[in-house]
Amino acid sequence: MTPLLPIIHETGGFVAIDKPSGLSVHRGLSHDTVFVVTLLREQLGAAVFPVHRLDRATSGVLLLAKDAASAREAQSAFVEGGAEKCYLALVRGVPAAPSGLIDAPVPKGEGEERVPARTRYRTLAVVEVPGADRSGAARRFAVVEARPETGRFHQIRRHLKHIGHPLVGDTNYGDGRVNRFFREHVGITRLGLHAASLDLDLPGSGQKLHLTAPLPADLAAPLVRLGLDLSLLA
Repeated sequence: MTPLLPIIHETGGFVAIDKPSGLSVHRGLSHDTVFVVTLLREQLGAAVFPVHRLDRATSGVLLLAKDAASAREAQSAFVEGGAEKCYLALVRGVPAAPSGLIDAPVPKGEGEERVPARTRYRTLAVVEVPGADRSGAARRFAVVEARPETGRFHQIRRHLKHIGHPLVGDTNYGDGRVNRFFREHVGITRLGLHAASLDLDLPGSGQKLHLTAPLPADLAAPLVRLGLDLSLLA
């Protein structure tokens, strides 16, 4: 039996889930045969329409609409700046500035032109990981709060690499040696990126949504074993 997707909010026109890492939202470039939209359609017994993007490897808050009109309303809120997204990212090293704005254009897609992109970040916690350095010594990693002000493809992943702090587990923009170390010695086998919250002002109905998803066990448990106090991420 297929496990049910965890629903964190449901109203007349919308449903929000806590998407697990490794599950695609819909059919795209991957060769997956199982998607959020098909699983949720079976679970609810009705069609659903994704409102925004969330990478296959990213976990966390994902909002879908139950009808096309609600989807258009929510998507207009994203376009008009009525949405605020907050992510938690596990990165290599510790940013020199505890907070800041990354303002750097990124490609719209593979081989395409660059477009403006902005992400605000704030370092929430730092953890020492024994044996993570090439010499076998401890190395510092940080959990960073990232708030994208624009919605570009792989924006957070690209921006954190741009400032020299790629995400742990990122096979596109990360450090392969670090990724292997975390898989083999820390137990993190996924991308270190989680969509922790989404605030959305719906322009038509005036409804305000505040959606949250806790850090999942496949990230939280290994971080706790490393000695990280998860209350610092609240």
